[in-house]
Amino acid sequence: MTQPARPIHLGLFLLAAGHHTAGWRLPGAESGTENIDLIVRMAQRAEAACFDLVFFGDRLLTTPDASPSMITRPDPVNVIAALSLVTRHIGLAATASTTYHEPYNLARMFATVDKLSRGRAAWNIVTTFADGSVNFSRDRHPDHAERYAIADEFVHVVKALWHSWEPDAYVLDKTNGIYVDTARMHRIDHRGTHFQVQGPLNVTPSEQGHPVLIQAGSSGAGQALAAKYAEVVFTAQQTLADGLAFYDSLRGALRKAGRPIDACRVMPGLMPIIGRTEREARDKLAALEAHTDPAHAIAVLSEQLAFDVSALPPDGPLPDIPKEHQAMSRRDVLLDTARKRGLSVRELAQLVAAARGHQVVVGTPEQVVRHMIDWVDAGAADGFNIMPASFPGGLDDFVEEVVPRLQARQRARSHYTGTTLRSHLGLPLPAPAGAD
Repeated sequence: MTQPARPIHLGLFLLAAGHHTAGWRLPGAESGTENIDLIVRMAQRAEAACFDLVFFGDRLLTTPDASPSMITRPDPVNVIAALSLVTRHIGLAATASTTYHEPYNLARMFATVDKLSRGRAAWNIVTTFADGSVNFSRDRHPDHAERYAIADEFVHVVKALWHSWEPDAYVLDKTNGIYVDTARMHRIDHRGTHFQVQGPLNVTPSEQGHPVLIQAGSSGAGQALAAKYAEVVFTAQQTLADGLAFYDSLRGALRKAGRPIDACRVMPGLMPIIGRTEREARDKLAALEAHTDPAHAIAVLSEQLAFDVSALPPDGPLPDIPKEHQAMSRRDVLLDTARKRGLSVRELAQLVAAARGHQVVVGTPEQVVRHMIDWVDAGAADGFNIMPASFPGGLDDFVEEVVPRLQARQRARSHYTGTTLRSHLGLPLPAPAGAD
């Protein structure tokens, strides 16, 4: 019997100024990272197309040379809280740092959004590679290994807090004056290396148990953290071979962590540049590149590499980067891409200005569809985090031209069959507190 085709999960990575650093300059493009009207419309547009989730990244500091989509950055947890009231089905994912939050506050924030949305929230776990200590009264920014040690304990505590209430705690017995069954609430009494948290949390579980856990690091430490906790992994690979290698490595990490190999949904970032013909699509990319500020492109590349390339000859190759900067998965992707393609500093900066190391697929709707199906059928991905170059046009192109073709092939849903993000992603409910 023929096996049904695997569904392709779809996320919308929403940066209101567009993912391409020049996207906001296109005719018809709207912008303003704080443009809540645009954000609401785009989230609702993705929901009408039955996307699994809409996702918001974060940046904890700003600089004069920051890219247009990052120079201002509203708090993403507040954004998804607002979206929970103007959407009904789509999952709502936000980034929050384990280095610059406290577990109790973060657990409470996401649990609240999960309740507001009736089980549609997700937390993208990041350790924050950029030094945010200057804004958080810290003496220093922890190094890579320390950040991941903090993250491991942090997520453990957050999950314990989310599980500190058993189901059906509300009694609401007016006759006997019993509001909640206090036997169903439990302290966690955590005393660890980095955190001391008594608990319980003062928010009870949602319909999906607790928010979906997303992880976006692809380094060895990132994969180990993902294997232990993540249910969705956002990643960046340029080639199918690299995608297959990453997924295979993650499966190995999952086995080592004692979890099933299908415990995570892997969703690489994908920027589609779509035209009625391939030539038209390439003309669109050329227009974006013509509007790109070279200084912005170099600044974005420097940030992604954690190494200042502004003084390097722009038409020369990248040098070897000092070893203290080598614990970054995105850096490795970019350096590998530059080496394989023979890219100069200027050419790599132009590529990074487009999608920060994620895939850029330029072509007709059928070519984009074929690319996505090839990756999923090969086992290199379970879906994609779509990164439109500009809004609303880039999303409109994808929703109007690619999504119907996926639906016609029964590779994307045409209606929601569940109400929670876990149900959209085919993820099981977590075992409730008190379960054997």
